[in-house]
Amino acid sequence: MPDCLAALTREGVRTLVVDNASRDASVAVARAHGAHVIRNARNEGYGRANTLGVRAAEGASHVLILNPDLILQPGAAAALMAAAREWPDAGLFAPRIHEPDGRFFYQPRSLLAPYLANPKGVRALPEGDACAPFLSGACLMIERAFFLDLGGFDENIFLFYEDDDLCRRVTDAGRALVHVHGAVALHGRGRSSAPEPGRVFRTRWHQAWSRAYVSRKYGLPSPSLGMLMTNAPKALLSALVLRRAGVERYGGSAIGAWAALRGASALAREGLVP
Repeated sequence: MPDCLAALTREGVRTLVVDNASRDASVAVARAHGAHVIRNARNEGYGRANTLGVRAAEGASHVLILNPDLILQPGAAAALMAAAREWPDAGLFAPRIHEPDGRFFYQPRSLLAPYLANPKGVRALPEGDACAPFLSGACLMIERAFFLDLGGFDENIFLFYEDDDLCRRVTDAGRALVHVHGAVALHGRGRSSAPEPGRVFRTRWHQAWSRAYVSRKYGLPSPSLGMLMTNAPKALLSALVLRRAGVERYGGSAIGAWAALRGASALAREGLVP
């Protein structure tokens, strides 16, 4: 987080941090870097917390939503704003994201993309600004009023696919998703939160549940039965050979898929529904 906040300060971006009931020094670090901090009493999930932050960002024309392990490179914020001025009818903008191994992240397809279909997922990296079928939730810029008119992130989702869902709603509103090639950011993937017991299980549970939820939301075939049948035997085999990592990975996916089939709520699982 310190590098993320320092980069935002260098770019002249006013910073608001929504703390999801962290148990480390995140709040102190954010305040030391001059950020305004909103502290949640419990973990509200990625999308719900970000929507809360956007609502609190009164007076802003555009908001930049980013992970704490995302570091904007010099000039990135200005490049994103320049793109917004050049294409005022576009809806969502994202920088060129580079992963820790140097790879240029660009997702060639999305489960929910209503256009720019690419069923084989062929990677054709853009060499300049381009419309995209999907923009990563690791870093997004959007008009604040437009974001709020859309209702923010879908509050039924605790984690995963909230960015796919937002991208879909932006395009359904008739506005494009724009990859801004001249805005560069470094992404320390997986470093947004510290490792903890059960994290892999929880992550896989929400991945399975959220994929089923957004599929149902947009009238796509449910993936839940297939995920259950694929992952349950792997989880059982991992248990038989005492492989805990496999139990967490495959068990999380299987139980998340089963929860979706039963109509269970991700928010209820996290204690967010009375």
